[in-house]
Amino acid sequence: MPSARVSALTREDITAAARRLGASRPAKWTVIVDGHELPARPLVLEAAGVPPNDPTNSHQAVAILQDFGFDVRYLGKDISPRARTETPAIDELIGSLYGRFKREPGKPSAVEELQRERRTEKDRWPK
Repeated sequence: MPSARVSALTREDITAAARRLGASRPAKWTVIVDGHELPARPLVLEAAGVPPNDPTNSHQAVAILQDFGFDVRYLGKDISPRARTETPAIDELIGSLYGRFKREPGKPSAVEELQRERRTEKDRWPK
């Protein structure tokens, strides 16, 4: 649960803190403010004026920043809702494989072929 001071932040508090916040160590969660990529949690803590041991975690800080409309990134990748609407590569892969396993009229499906092979192989073994 974010502290009361963190919960009371405004967008202006965050942009002002972004101007004050200098370079820091690399972070997994970052935010773009005025064209600069800054660590998300330290920025929120700086804006609220709370110490680094504040109970606000990174996910809460990210939620606050997203609510204010900032672009948030995880490991450098945009995680905004508009970025998630793009078709991921896995969907394209599944779509390309779908046609391979579709049953053609007059031909057995891939499952039926596998079952037939197993029956044939089983019949080969001596009893």
